Amino acid sequence: MKVLVVGNGGREHALAWKLLQSEGIQQVFCVPGNGGTAVMDRCQNLPLGVDDFEGMARFASENDISLVVVGPELPLSRGITDYLRSQHIPVFGPTKAGAQIEASKAWAKALMQEAKMPTAKAVVFADASSAKAYVKTHGAPIVIKADGLAAGKGVTVAQTVAEAQAAIEEVFNSCFGIVVIEECLMGEEVSVLALTDGVTIRPLLPAQDHKRIGEGDTGPNTGGMGAYAPARLLTPQLMERIEKEVLQSAIAHLQKRKIDYRGVLYAGLMITPQGEPKVLEFNCRFGDPETQAILPLLETPLEELMLACVEQRLDKMPPICWKPGACVSVVMASGGYPGDYEKGKVISGIEQAEALGAIVFHAGTQLRENQILTDGGRVLGVTATGENFEQAIAQAYTAVDCIEFEGKYYRRDIGHRVKG
Repeated sequence: MKVLVVGNGGREHALAWKLLQSEGIQQVFCVPGNGGTAVMDRCQNLPLGVDDFEGMARFASENDISLVVVGPELPLSRGITDYLRSQHIPVFGPTKAGAQIEASKAWAKALMQEAKMPTAKAVVFADASSAKAYVKTHGAPIVIKADGLAAGKGVTVAQTVAEAQAAIEEVFNSCFGIVVIEECLMGEEVSVLALTDGVTIRPLLPAQDHKRIGEGDTGPNTGGMGAYAPARLLTPQLMERIEKEVLQSAIAHLQKRKIDYRGVLYAGLMITPQGEPKVLEFNCRFGDPETQAILPLLETPLEELMLACVEQRLDKMPPICWKPGACVSVVMASGGYPGDYEKGKVISGIEQAEALGAIVFHAGTQLRENQILTDGGRVLGVTATGENFEQAIAQAYTAVDCIEFEGKYYRRDIGHRVKG
């Protein structure tokens, strides 16, 4: 098979890397890819934009592409699947209608409420003054969400009324016409990514992301500073509940809305101190950086699972096989992220890190004149597996120490909840 992977982040590098491990894969093409996919064997970057649906369709038809795998949410929300399907090209990823589950927080919340899923109480506002009045009455802490795609940074957990009102102001100033205000849930977050063919849904290993920029989970939210899998927090009993009350319920209610959803359904959950799962959000694609921590543990060939979803025969597949042990991925970011940061810094030490057994997934990098340079906020995902978390964490950080670039920043406590 030849596969086309859409996107240029760490998630897409991990997808391409995993696909190329399978005997069934001849070649992977990435649109547009990054510095890491540029130097992988049997992998080629294509100079197309993720919104160039016509260019991708033409390339797929002319080059005998068996499957298109869409990484980011933006092309999904703009209808890449609908377009490529209309050209008879198999695509792993939901249609534009299905992608609303991530593209509109208000739409997703209505689906959760209709399905009677366990979730935070929420109110939707289309103007700033009503939203601010609501916050004034209800007080803080309170959660403010922009109703649209914000690259993982459209959520503010406001600790004070003033902070909440500033967040509301920012939502409406940023061209989002709607704000969702939710009660603030306490507990521990966990990500459950599941594969679905629109009828059957199968969860992958649960993972835990570290969203905050600062150690000890402090400071502003980012796209994610690291992740580990499997998340010990989810007992088999809890996982069973999530499958039934969240995942299967979501698919049933998408079907009810006549939405044929094939791809990844990602549930972001809060596990309360009482052990109750609550849905925080849904995403319509693989998580980033969770994918980098999940895929190294996957034994079943990834393309077999994806094709089963695309061809609606997931129920015929044997159970998904996993390697024993643990995986940890530490994000190395540019200084200043998630605010302003500089690009074009030379990166060294990747080969030494890989020689130690780590997998270095590129996120914001580019290859220029045989040098790997920084090209984004999150630069690398330094990933390691081990028999247990202690081993995986130690190996990941030993590899991180090998890598240098000007202004590098990373959290030193990824996986702190599972240490010891």
